Amino acid sequence: MKYPVPLGKGSRVAITAFSSGVPSSLHKRLNIVIENLKKQDFEVIEGECLRENTKHVSACAKHRAAEFMRFLCDDSINAVPPWGGEFAMDILPLLDYEKLQTVKPKWILGYSDVSTVSTALMTKLGWVTVHCSNLMDLHPNEPDRLTSSTLNWLTKAEGSSFEQHSSKYYQLDGSSFPDDPNFTLNTTEPTVWKVSGNQEVVFSGRLVGGCFDTMMHLIGTEYFDIHLLHKRFKIDGLILYLENVEMSPTVFKRALQSLKYKGVFELCNGLLIGRSSVLDKCGKDITIEEALTEVTKDLEIPVVYDVDIGHLPPNMTILNGSYAEVVVNGNAGKIRQTLK
Repeated sequence: MKYPVPLGKGSRVAITAFSSGVPSSLHKRLNIVIENLKKQDFEVIEGECLRENTKHVSACAKHRAAEFMRFLCDDSINAVPPWGGEFAMDILPLLDYEKLQTVKPKWILGYSDVSTVSTALMTKLGWVTVHCSNLMDLHPNEPDRLTSSTLNWLTKAEGSSFEQHSSKYYQLDGSSFPDDPNFTLNTTEPTVWKVSGNQEVVFSGRLVGGCFDTMMHLIGTEYFDIHLLHKRFKIDGLILYLENVEMSPTVFKRALQSLKYKGVFELCNGLLIGRSSVLDKCGKDITIEEALTEVTKDLEIPVVYDVDIGHLPPNMTILNGSYAEVVVNGNAGKIRQTLK
């Protein structure tokens, strides 16, 4: 795997929205998090595809892809931290992967639709990318440790390790940034990591995954070639992690079944499922948890769910391609990652 240069004082951070842009109602929040980066001695560069949002995108696909390529090809830039949205898939075929093989890898970080691009870069280029809190979550007064520590883990050098423990509480209902640009996480709900079969588990492998809503369309394509990754990580094996944003229980079950039919789970040492932000049955006669259990109950790998991954924060910082050891004991868990 190719690890980007660790972040440090003076690192140049480019911000571009390759999916949804930031509407004017959220500019106060954006200004706060950018100022926070500057106070940490980062040099911040704003792209043109950032402060506008029309029909869920910051600009046309060609413009978004061109600006993203420009930042990725600038080896003076250490990170490109955008946020998510809906249509990052637009730019995947527009990126010049052959040219990107000749440049230094950059820190691509965030969750939701960010994972659409970060997974493709990991698969096609071997870059280590990051599933974590989005830039807009990184308020200077954020008390949650998983969130506030996000950038700290990107200062680690190749060969080092770090360990994160499950949160004590997570956010179910959050304020909107337009109403309160200084909002920090409202963590009120007890965090409980669950294991199918209520067993204590320990497993390891290379972490790969992201937002299931987009991953379900990418797995089996050149942008998330799970068989290629299995061969690449044959010695260590894979840990697949996924989180559900909008899929109803029935859609979620069908998506899981499709992975089962494709033999994806047979390639994995374990499965991590983040907390689903779909909290009701959506008019169906099955819950998200029941859908997950029905599809995975006969798998011969550990299945851990309601993990600190996804749209009910906080989020762990997960490095795609890093070697991880997962331990779940009781209602809590920990993930130790090694940058090798």
